[in-house]
Amino acid sequence: MTPDLAVTLGRDMLIMVLKVGAPMLVCGLVVGLTFSILMSATQIQEMTLTFVPKIVAVMIALIVFGPWVLRILTEYTVKLYTNIPFLIK
Repeated sequence: MTPDLAVTLGRDMLIMVLKVGAPMLVCGLVVGLTFSILMSATQIQEMTLTFVPKIVAVMIALIVFGPWVLRILTEYTVKLYTNIPFLIK
């Protein structure tokens, strides 16, 4: 395995991780920001109130984006397994 190939595999892996994690992270960020704005507008100072809506939002995002995430992970795994003979050279 050449250093260029290792760098390419690492870059592809990081891009795939960002693609897979981004929908859930963005959803949690939006819900958290919305609840923080609402809490500051109503002057509620309880920080634990944001956790439950964020958890529910991330679970909903997992259900909605789950098939897409599974497809991305499956394609990446198949790509890795089909390139194994080229890695040994």
